[in-house]
Amino acid sequence: MRILITGGGGFIGSHLADRLIDRGDSVLAIDNFTTGRRDNLVPRGQLTLIEGSIADREVVDAAFGDFRPELVIHAAAAYKDPEDWTNDALTNVVGTATVVRAAKEVGVKRIIYFQTALCYGVKPLEQPITLDHPLRPTDSSYAISKTAAEHYVRLSGLDHVSFRLANAYGPRNLSGPLPTFFMRLTGGKDCFVADTRRDFVFVDDIVDCVMGAVEGRGHGVYHVASGEDFAIRELYDGVVRALRLNLDRDVEVRARAENDAYTILLDPSRTTEDFGWTPRTPLDQGIRRAVEYYKAAGVEETFTHLTAPND
Repeated sequence: MRILITGGGGFIGSHLADRLIDRGDSVLAIDNFTTGRRDNLVPRGQLTLIEGSIADREVVDAAFGDFRPELVIHAAAAYKDPEDWTNDALTNVVGTATVVRAAKEVGVKRIIYFQTALCYGVKPLEQPITLDHPLRPTDSSYAISKTAAEHYVRLSGLDHVSFRLANAYGPRNLSGPLPTFFMRLTGGKDCFVADTRRDFVFVDDIVDCVMGAVEGRGHGVYHVASGEDFAIRELYDGVVRALRLNLDRDVEVRARAENDAYTILLDPSRTTEDFGWTPRTPLDQGIRRAVEYYKAAGVEETFTHLTAPND
């Protein structure tokens, strides 16, 4: 197939590009490299790269018009600065509307979208969270804009799958606690962990699930999650083990913030039923593979979808 990936130089987008090209698909990747990395995409004969923003209508129209994709994987998103509401809205909302409109004009058969679990808010009403849970994306600009974008995907009338993701981690990921722990520990800085738990899903397992949608399975909204949570302390300990560190004091455990949930668990039962998918990568194994990547590629900057606490 001819598959267009927005955010193709990012964490999940680049892993999908690799998998698709390996199986013989032609891929066009669009990325402005605000948070993506150029070295995530190795030049290959079946890969075309366009550097630009999905909010730029001329860039999007030219890409769709020239490439004529059969399928779109919409992985691009702005999240670099949680206080930059204007860019979040421009990229995530206007950019999505621009991509969806272009997809309809060239006859794209299906669009695959990635949504954040923050669409349910940081204090969900149930655990695990089912797909019937009300959308309450009021805790961050990222969640507000990503949820608005999901509505535009649905409004388009295109055949679509929207994957609401648990905490994705693995090589090339630069957001969340794992790369932050790596950067601070290797830099000789102290760390702290919040007294919270989260559901972590390794990127290869996410790609396995998405490939089912590429092949035509599913329609509508799904959770990509393990349904199992881990303490942030467990994630930290896994990084320490992977780095083979012998620390002379224990990590500080801080009480969670007032607006933070103790745990966020997504119910993946519909995904399991429709895709026959369950994640396979144990947490320690995934951490080791991520740390190996960070050692080789380096981590100079990490990002958060929520306003970061003071150091």
